[in-house]
Amino acid sequence: MHIIVIALHRPTDPTGVCRHAANLARCLAQTEEVRQITLVTGIWQQHYFKELLFSDARKINVLGIDIKNTSGSRNFWFLFGLPNLIRELHPDLVHLSFPLPFFRWLFTCPVVTTIHDLYPYKIPENFGKKQALFNKIFLQQCIRNSDALTCVSQITLNDLKQYFPEVISKAKHTQVVYNFVDFDRIEIEQPKLLKNKVERPFILCVGQHRKNKNFDLLIQAYALLRKERRIDVEMSTIVVGSPGPETENLMQSIHTLSLQDSVLMLSAINDNELCWLYQNCQLMVIPSSIEGFCIPLVEALYFSCKVVCSDIPIFREIGSSACTYFNLKGNTVKNLAESINCALETDADADKYDYSRFTKAEIARQYLNFYLKLM
Repeated sequence: MHIIVIALHRPTDPTGVCRHAANLARCLAQTEEVRQITLVTGIWQQHYFKELLFSDARKINVLGIDIKNTSGSRNFWFLFGLPNLIRELHPDLVHLSFPLPFFRWLFTCPVVTTIHDLYPYKIPENFGKKQALFNKIFLQQCIRNSDALTCVSQITLNDLKQYFPEVISKAKHTQVVYNFVDFDRIEIEQPKLLKNKVERPFILCVGQHRKNKNFDLLIQAYALLRKERRIDVEMSTIVVGSPGPETENLMQSIHTLSLQDSVLMLSAINDNELCWLYQNCQLMVIPSSIEGFCIPLVEALYFSCKVVCSDIPIFREIGSSACTYFNLKGNTVKNLAESINCALETDADADKYDYSRFTKAEIARQYLNFYLKLM
């Protein structure tokens, strides 16, 4: 079986969607039934995909598309360049790692799309009005044209049924398949930006700078705990993630609260460095208001981190009893501060976490069975 995975995307640094595409290719590569995976990226992505794939690339061919990294060029290639590639390579199936515009009648094999979230509907301010409108159009077109859909969580599938009931009711193949996390072959190393700094205990937060991530809430709760002297004065906060729409607001908040020496913003770190942060943090905090999945949460639990996260359904679905949850209603800053303080003073239960749902072998089995149903 030859599978083409489409991962051509705007970011020049890895995001959750990029990790999903790389992990999809990696888990398929370990199955006997799949003889080849062609992972299609932009040329600006090739450097980090080679890192994300580790040594699982025996069956994986990373194909870089040499186009301009603009929305117009990418969408034009999806509509017309991708069908030409399909006709040239003759795959058995195409898997879109995120929703993108395409004409189904130009494809000669089944098309599967991963749905990560319904953000264009649930939180359009993440994109801006104009971009949110285009994202809605592309999402609608992709969902209706795909032969089958996989959702990264039950929450995402529920949202899909809510916003597209007519599509789901037409017997379209849909299934929940979680993202997997596997760091067995990683060589842990301290982030280069920390090597010249005095070692301090730290709270960790991971994610792109978007409104739904609520990083400003963490910064305010951290400032409150410092002001009330309820955490070690040496305790810092490290936020890891690529810049986004909220970057300027976050930097302004850090400056206003005089936390320039205590809150460190990191981006473009590799998995070796990220794993060091998971292994050495005092606490992982995930204060999001909306998530489709949350790879950093699974990664943190993989390393048995203490975790504080907002009490939203997706985190309960993934984290179950291994996390400390705080309420997003009422005085959210105080709620988060109390939960951080409580978690720092108690032992973690993450070592008792049932990780079997997120193993590479289990995810590979689910994808393979899903593909075989289509073919």
